[in-house]
Amino acid sequence: MIKLGVRKTRAGAARGPLAVAATALLTATALVALPQSAAHAADTLGAAAAEKGRYFGAAVAANHLGEAQYVNTLNTEFNSVTAENEMKWDALEPSRGSFSFGNADRIVNHAQSRGMAIRGHTLVWHSQLPGWVSGLGTSDLRSAMNNHINQVMGRYRGEIHSWDVVNEAFQDGNSGARRSSPFQDRLGDGFIEEAFRTARAADPNAKLCYNDYNTDGVNAKSNAVYTMVRDFKSRGVPIDCVGFQSHFNNASPVPSDYRANLQRFADLGVDVQITELDIEGSGSSQATSYGNVVTACLAVARCTGITVWGIPDKYSWRSSGTPLLFDDNYNKKPAYHAVLSALGGSDGGGGDPGNPGAGCTAVYSRAEVWGDRFNGRVTITAGSSAISNWSVNVTVTSPQKVSATWNGSPSWDGSGNVMTMRPNGNGSLAAGASTSFGFTVMTNGNTTPPSVGACTAS
Repeated sequence: MIKLGVRKTRAGAARGPLAVAATALLTATALVALPQSAAHAADTLGAAAAEKGRYFGAAVAANHLGEAQYVNTLNTEFNSVTAENEMKWDALEPSRGSFSFGNADRIVNHAQSRGMAIRGHTLVWHSQLPGWVSGLGTSDLRSAMNNHINQVMGRYRGEIHSWDVVNEAFQDGNSGARRSSPFQDRLGDGFIEEAFRTARAADPNAKLCYNDYNTDGVNAKSNAVYTMVRDFKSRGVPIDCVGFQSHFNNASPVPSDYRANLQRFADLGVDVQITELDIEGSGSSQATSYGNVVTACLAVARCTGITVWGIPDKYSWRSSGTPLLFDDNYNKKPAYHAVLSALGGSDGGGGDPGNPGAGCTAVYSRAEVWGDRFNGRVTITAGSSAISNWSVNVTVTSPQKVSATWNGSPSWDGSGNVMTMRPNGNGSLAAGASTSFGFTVMTNGNTTPPSVGACTAS
């Protein structure tokens, strides 16, 4: 039973019933925000994720919290926040023993005022360290690391659902080795275990995560992290979750074994979280990739939530790649609609994401996967007006071939690679209503997701 009342936070601000209820609910395994009405499809990212037992968050910068569109989009769409830079070591402890919590507190207080969950990022990391840390000897560095963890986690004790305790401790490439850093070089391999044990004592109820990038598929780096986590679990070292940053682009796309990789970590007995998601690109290709990531998370029971690394493209750390769900003017991109659809939500239409004047949207998601083939699903959603017919082009990459279809009537171009799908008794849709069709792709060694074109309605 949740008692709704008002209590004081570390900053002395009153927390009302909404924030208290959200915090109580976040102690459960699911880590979801307040329950949403199930009377209709959820129409925001956070609400749709909550209905799936998950959170959907964004990295937040304190200096944008004075911008009305930024705050409105944050408050409307997300139910979890991560401080983008404000909880890193250089921001919190610029000189030894002297802490500056102002900007971090601003983000935490805003989240609490809206009943949002909070992820902590990050306690021990080789980057964004103030210069004084690198100059310490072994004994002083161990003392400083443990004190930093204790002071930061102690300030937010009971208020943060998951902490990235150690970040990016492994090298890129095929070695699987640890990365050189002041912590690794002076404290040795044991520094990660020590950081986690210190963190457990500092806040016994927070989920303790290891977080890294380029570990999204099965490779030497993710294998090294897997080996560490398996060892920690076997010896009782307190680790509760693994974060997969999931920064993707054309040169580093969503790996075909993304879901399987998440699942193998979950099978070790830890939660998995997608912690810094952004995907460079635009249009249907970007939308498809985002949809695939969300679908993968939903398929893994212990994938407890997703955080995108920013809100509008213009504030992204790689803004030239337009990697986020909202454009510079906070308009919802095709990727937004793909994510919402994959979460089972609906924003009531508004046309194809790539063509606001269209009368329907088409969003692809990958379903079952086998060694030589996979199933795809395309969800058709009518816009603000009813439609009586629709068509969608699906293009596969040679030597792939579509071997079966259902819930639609296909026709093909001369190459056999472009399928035009039309209704098979499911053409009439009320405003905002959805239907779907599916198909099986024989990969023939190529696992590239198909490209789904615009939905045309009449």
